Amino acid sequence: MDITKDIQSMTAFRNNSSTFMAHIKATKRPLILTVNGKAAAVVQDADAYQRLLDLAAEASAAEGVRQGLEDLDTGQVRPAREVFDEMRAEHGVPR
Repeated sequence: MDITKDIQSMTAFRNNSSTFMAHIKATKRPLILTVNGKAAAVVQDADAYQRLLDLAAEASAAEGVRQGLEDLDTGQVRPAREVFDEMRAEHGVPR
């Protein structure tokens, strides 16, 4: 991040949006917009944002697997058949 180019006021963005959008597309870096000197919004290239979403989804899946393996290691698991039988009994669903 280059704070001299990647942090701008909302007013500057509004007045020069096409220039800033070209900068965002060229650098693939987000632009932080400020209001009264405080960060208020982030503008990002759509492709870069999609990559960020993909990375977040991968990280979430990996964390789910990690937690599942940890539960297995610590014995905090039950056989699926047991869980389903319990659910059927609670809801009066025949097997």
